[in-house]
Amino acid sequence: MQIVETSNDGLKRAYTLTIPAKDIEARIDSEVKKIAPQVRMPGFRPGKVPANLIRKMHGEALHSDALNTALRESVNGLIAEKALRPALQPRVDMAEGYEQGKDAQLTVEVEVLPEIEAPSVDGLKLEKLVVPVTDKDLDEALARFAANQKSWKDAAKTRKAANGDQLIIDFVGRVDGVEFEGGKAENTPLVLGSGQFIPGFEDQLVGVKTGDTKTITVTFPADYPAENLKGKDAEFDITVQAVKVEDETKVDEDFAKSLGLESLDKLKDLVRIQLEQETAGLTRTQMKRQLLDKLAADHDFPVPPTMVEAEFAQIWQQLQAEAAREDDPEAARAEIEAEKDDYKRIAERRVRLGLLLSEIGQANGVEITAQEMSMLIQQAAAQYRAEDRQRFIEYVRSEPMVQAQLRAPLYEDKVVDFLFDKAEVTTREVTREELEAAIEAEETPAADAKPAKKAAAKKPAAKKAEAKADEAEKPAAEKKAPAKKAAAKKADAPAEEKPAAKKPAAKK
Repeated sequence: MQIVETSNDGLKRAYTLTIPAKDIEARIDSEVKKIAPQVRMPGFRPGKVPANLIRKMHGEALHSDALNTALRESVNGLIAEKALRPALQPRVDMAEGYEQGKDAQLTVEVEVLPEIEAPSVDGLKLEKLVVPVTDKDLDEALARFAANQKSWKDAAKTRKAANGDQLIIDFVGRVDGVEFEGGKAENTPLVLGSGQFIPGFEDQLVGVKTGDTKTITVTFPADYPAENLKGKDAEFDITVQAVKVEDETKVDEDFAKSLGLESLDKLKDLVRIQLEQETAGLTRTQMKRQLLDKLAADHDFPVPPTMVEAEFAQIWQQLQAEAAREDDPEAARAEIEAEKDDYKRIAERRVRLGLLLSEIGQANGVEITAQEMSMLIQQAAAQYRAEDRQRFIEYVRSEPMVQAQLRAPLYEDKVVDFLFDKAEVTTREVTREELEAAIEAEETPAADAKPAKKAAAKKPAAKKAEAKADEAEKPAAEKKAPAKKAAAKKADAPAEEKPAAKKPAAKK
């Protein structure tokens, strides 16, 4: 194989490779000898088919396989001979006019990783901001949790139902006088004004009392899922079994036991753990951002443009998806479009920091174990249908670049933890608001700086963009839940344990 370097510009390299025709022919001959014992042809004993007839029968396939193998091995040989460290998969193109029996010429374009000297990890100083969970915090969290656990009590039989009240109803639905599937149920709970049933259903039940019967007429929406009901008028005969009003939920022993817990103290323990985990996550974010800011400030080197483009494309795709879920998607898209240059700088910073952390990890023996890698692959495979998971696992195991993508986030976290262990860490207690302000701040406050009283009214554009990019990249399960939902996650809230109310076809 002949190698000619045609370009060497920064991190970009280009080469022309020439693979002699005799090398390709030798590969075909080798393959013919390998398959000859299995070839069957009328008039010949097994294994005695002449090589020229095998070539005639399978020539195109044999040549294609030999050529592809030669190309792959040539590119691998180039990388080894030139000691290249590709940033991404090299681009390989066959020269025009190639014919079987001629030398194969191909161009290889590749971006290489920059040479980075791993920095010393000695003398690193970090400040750890921690938020203690106070009794007041615990009481407020419990109160929010209790407020989110609605309970109902029977209203006076003379009460006329209003929006916000719960009805227990029996109903029978008919279209053109004929009952339809899913249009009948008994003892169904319905909160008026919740929009649980199709438009017009709940509105016509405002004012009913316990024991009332009523016939209402509604029209199914044109986009209703059931084809036989789309746009149809329907009558429902309603019997109101009970009208209920919301009952105050007290945080006491009975409330804890209603959640399946043994005592109120157990509930408090669970909620306290939840609060501690929330603030611990914020503390880690603050320390990691502080660490990355220090590394970014001390190191500046060129990064492969294609890696930056790929990182930016991922950020941009996720931001566009987030914008589509906003109340005003067009305004959200306009906002991120105005900050596009900031996101490009963030992508470049992330690539640079990723390469730097990788060098630090390699220089200090940080590794992903085989068991950890297997777990990563299994977690990724879980996103696919059961029948496709094994194929996905086999695909990942055969593709080093895909493995690297799966491994990268965990490897980064392990390097960050290594640096945390090496650093001289001072701890300072702050409020949650002060911790969040520190995360949002353009620079982490120095250890001797006074705690911020409150978060800045407006984040600098680049930091605002980075915070938004960080949020867009999180899996849904990691995004910050509203405070009123926090305790429910950890206290084994009974929402999943209660039998689900039967939902008739009349619902949205």
